[in-house]
Amino acid sequence: MEIQDLKDFSKRMHKKLESYYDFDDPRKLNLPMTVKIMEELGELCDDVLAHSGLQRKEKLENKDMENLQEEFADVILTTCNLAENMGVDIEEALKKKIMKVDNRFKEQ
Repeated sequence: MEIQDLKDFSKRMHKKLESYYDFDDPRKLNLPMTVKIMEELGELCDDVLAHSGLQRKEKLENKDMENLQEEFADVILTTCNLAENMGVDIEEALKKKIMKVDNRFKEQ
């Protein structure tokens, strides 16, 4: 998978979300999309706890590596959807951030 595949998916999802919510202003999607990221992040946290064996026994029954992978993907996809809605080029944002972090560690 390439970054472009992720960007293409986000564009398709963005169009579906726009028609689903039927907002006249795309900025009105920012809040529900941000809340969705938080929901997915909470599910990821739950799976990380389970994967680490730090979850209650009854919560461990339905947790496996496949579910953990899906939760990571959900967080990434919902974040990319919000970036698309806000006009952020996720590829450029990632490139800049990686360079910034790399430079930070070169200085040490």
